[in-house]
Amino acid sequence: MSARLSLAGLQAHPDTGGLRRVAGPESAAWDDVVVEPAEGDLLPRSAPTLAVLMSAAPETPWQQDALLRRIHERGYRGVAMPRAAELDPGAQRLAERLGICVLDVEKPIQLAEACWMLVQAQDALTLAHVRKVARSFEYTARDLPDLLRQVAANLGYAVALVDETAVLHQAGGELDPELLRAIDFRPWVDFARAGGQAAASVRVDSPSRPGLRLVVFGDGLGETQLASLSVAAEVAMPAIAARILIDEVAEVNDVSASSALLRDFVDARGRDDDVERRMAERGWRTAGHHLGFRMVGRGRLDPLRLLRAVRAGLAGIGAEAHVTTAGRGVSGWLAFSAAPPPAAVERHAQGLRALHGEIARSFAVATGVGSLQRGPQGLAATLDEAADAARIAASRSATGWFVRVDSLGLEQLLLAWTGNDTFVPAAASLLAPLDDAGPDLRPTLSAYLDHESSLVATAHALNLHRNTVALRIRRVQELLGLDLSDPETRLAVHLACRAVRDR
Repeated sequence: MSARLSLAGLQAHPDTGGLRRVAGPESAAWDDVVVEPAEGDLLPRSAPTLAVLMSAAPETPWQQDALLRRIHERGYRGVAMPRAAELDPGAQRLAERLGICVLDVEKPIQLAEACWMLVQAQDALTLAHVRKVARSFEYTARDLPDLLRQVAANLGYAVALVDETAVLHQAGGELDPELLRAIDFRPWVDFARAGGQAAASVRVDSPSRPGLRLVVFGDGLGETQLASLSVAAEVAMPAIAARILIDEVAEVNDVSASSALLRDFVDARGRDDDVERRMAERGWRTAGHHLGFRMVGRGRLDPLRLLRAVRAGLAGIGAEAHVTTAGRGVSGWLAFSAAPPPAAVERHAQGLRALHGEIARSFAVATGVGSLQRGPQGLAATLDEAADAARIAASRSATGWFVRVDSLGLEQLLLAWTGNDTFVPAAASLLAPLDDAGPDLRPTLSAYLDHESSLVATAHALNLHRNTVALRIRRVQELLGLDLSDPETRLAVHLACRAVRDR
């Protein structure tokens, strides 16, 4: 025999005739396999051997016990036969005591062929795997994930495309993170084991995506299986590399078109019906409410790689999201069919901040987030706000390279106020709740801030009682949701009052 056969290896093989364990050790392994029509044809063996019988297990318990004892006496440590699952519980306990692994099999001939391949005919096993891989290319795949699904389905083993940090795509199973860490990315072919899984992997020869490996993996794979699967992976790899290139060309073309469309939309300020129609055809929502964001590089970076990372991260935001490249970064927005409550807006904004933090681990970026806006024109406005905020964030390390334009984070924007027309509407938006509550609150707030937050000086300037000023300032803080005792917030609101007053 050229290799030792294990139960785990048999269970990992895709074509074993419906094999399943009934009784005996789960860790069973054998040095040889014998295939006979019935138990009476078995000759004594000196090495641990698996017997594959064509005849079904006997029906009566005493016959079952006798069969197991005779098999054990002849040196066999495993038996596979049809209807073994119907063994009496007493016979199953006897098998456990004798150390015989009892296997039920629907098609003994198919099991015998699998055993022969695994133990004596690695070349035949490899050829079978290669033929199955070749069948995967008979039909045109829609994209790379679809091609991997076809390979996994035909091969009968799970496959994955990975780099050193993550699983990029997988089909037919989930790659154990421990196994990914165990893979050596340096050699052309590698074999690895971890966490109960084993894998054969090959380096993907892709000039545009270096550092990738195609992995074929599964539970309980033996050395023979891994060696055969490594050849299958080598055969599949060129098609995978070609598919990566095809998908990348298509992706670049699509991103280029989407970037140009978003630029046209912003330039038209959301007032071009033809551009809106093209947005709708792409599946981009312009109606409803929107929260824009912009992420730019604080140095040189690949916008397409950044776009891939942002798209992956947006899946965890919990809202409809659209994003594309724009200049040296990406622009996008969260879309809502109805106006989200303030708590939801805050949650989504914090989600964008968390996304910024995650992306910043791999890219030097600055991120700006606009305010919640409504309709097509509002979408253009929030994207403009986000772009302005991102430009400011790029020079503000103190904020973690993140600036948000809204009623709670506007101070960061106003502290870097440059007189840009974007800031005046933002300031007006911040103070709008005061105007809605009556004509006295905003003038009182402006005077209070002009007089260095002194109630007495403000009351004297406005010819009011000190208590009246105190009540109005308390009301202002309630309406704006701000704490004017904070120096930075107080400065921001002061600048907002001046910006609106000087229009």
